[in-house]
Amino acid sequence: MTGHEPALRIAFDMDGVLADMHAALALEAERMFGNHEAATVEALEAALDPGTPRLALTTQQTELLWQRVAGTRDFWDGLGETEQGIVARLARLADDRRWEVIFLTQRPPTRGATVQKQTQAWLRRHGYEFPSVYTTRGSRGAIAAALDLDVVVDDRFEGCVDVADESNARAILIDRQPDERTSQRARRMGITVVPSTGDCLALLERTEQPRAAAVGLVGRLRHALRRKSPAGGR
Repeated sequence: MTGHEPALRIAFDMDGVLADMHAALALEAERMFGNHEAATVEALEAALDPGTPRLALTTQQTELLWQRVAGTRDFWDGLGETEQGIVARLARLADDRRWEVIFLTQRPPTRGATVQKQTQAWLRRHGYEFPSVYTTRGSRGAIAAALDLDVVVDDRFEGCVDVADESNARAILIDRQPDERTSQRARRMGITVVPSTGDCLALLERTEQPRAAAVGLVGRLRHALRRKSPAGGR
C-alpha cells in the first residue's frame, strides 16, 4: 500500500481476540473455589453470561469471582496473550500496511489504573507502541457506523451480528472452538469466520483496500428494508 491509498480502519476487541481473559479467570476461579470443572473455557464463558445453560459456577460464585477481579489492582494489565506474539505481529502489519487501528473493550473497572490505561499499558508491553483504546458501552455495530470502520474483529457472535446489522463494516468472528451451526449462521449473515487471530491477520494482510464502499450498497438496502418493516417484524 502506498501513502496515497486510503488506510484500512480496523477495530479489534481485546478479550478473546488478543488478551487471554479466560485463562486468568479460570486460574482465579480455581484458587477461590478449588473447582477444576470451573476452570474451563466453556465454564468461564458461561460465567460471563449467567443465563447460559452451561453455567458451571453458581450465581454466588460468579458474583464473588467478579468482585475479586474488581478488587485486584490492575487486573487487566496482568493477562497473557491469546497467541504468543500476536500483538507485536499486529503492530508490524499495521505499520507496514498503514492501517488505522482502534482497540475496543467493555471490561469492568478494577482497583488501580482505569481500564483504558491498563489496556494501553498491556498493549505497549506486548509490542504495540501507540495504542488507541476505546472503552465501550453500546453496540459494536453503532460504534462501527459512527467511526466509519472498515473491519471489526470480535470473538463474540452477538457482537459480529451487531456489526453486520448496523454498519457497513466487515465483521470477522474469531471462533476458537468451532461450532458448525454458529459458523453457518455467521456466514449467512456475511460474517467471516476464522479459527484464530493469526488467521485473521493473514486474511487482513491480503485485504488491499477498505471494504466500506463495496458493502455499502448491501448495508443501505438492509437499513432501508428494516425501516419499511412493521414494528416487531424482525
